[in-house]
Amino acid sequence: MNYWLLKTEPETFSWNDLLRDKKAGWDGVRNFQARKNLKEMKKGDQAFIYHTGDEKAIIGIATVVRESYPEAKDPEWVAVDLAPEKALKNPVTLARVKQDKALQQMVLVKAARLSVQPVKKEEFERVLELSLKP
Repeated sequence: MNYWLLKTEPETFSWNDLLRDKKAGWDGVRNFQARKNLKEMKKGDQAFIYHTGDEKAIIGIATVVRESYPEAKDPEWVAVDLAPEKALKNPVTLARVKQDKALQQMVLVKAARLSVQPVKKEEFERVLELSLKP
């Protein structure tokens, strides 16, 4: 299994929207590296959902339920389908990630603007640990 982090503007599509819909296509990505990452996602992979904007926090975990497929609007770009797995007990803010020595090499710290990013297993587990502490 691989791990990912997907950024979203909560005003456009939030964790609560994913919970409400029970499944959603993750589309609209217009960055070549992010598209490459979407194409590498496999069914069963887990992804952190990260709210941008004022929140700047990892909110929940989703599971890839459909691997990449061409977007209907523009088949040159791809989407994946996600289902919500669970909300984190406590959101993990970007500031908290940046303060944690174990997460200094995380893509979220190094290349913060990338909207679809890989996460190492150790990083994924560390964020889960951080989410248990308010």
